[in-house]
Amino acid sequence: MRATTGDQLVQHGRVVGQIDKVGEIVEVLGEGGQPPYRVRFEDGHEGVCSPGPDTEIRHREMTPGH
Repeated sequence: MRATTGDQLVQHGRVVGQIDKVGEIVEVLGEGGQPPYRVRFEDGHEGVCSPGPDTEIRHREMTPGH
């Protein structure tokens, strides 16, 4: 799993009815885009995450020239 600052981290709900938890990666703490990541979640709290199998990275769209 690789990510860059600005990507979204999505933790999928583990049981029926549990909503996904979405956050923005604000810092990559591992080498070469590897975990752990500092994530700011939609509710405003921040935490350090080492994503598991129920997690996906949604890469931010890069604009030409960036």
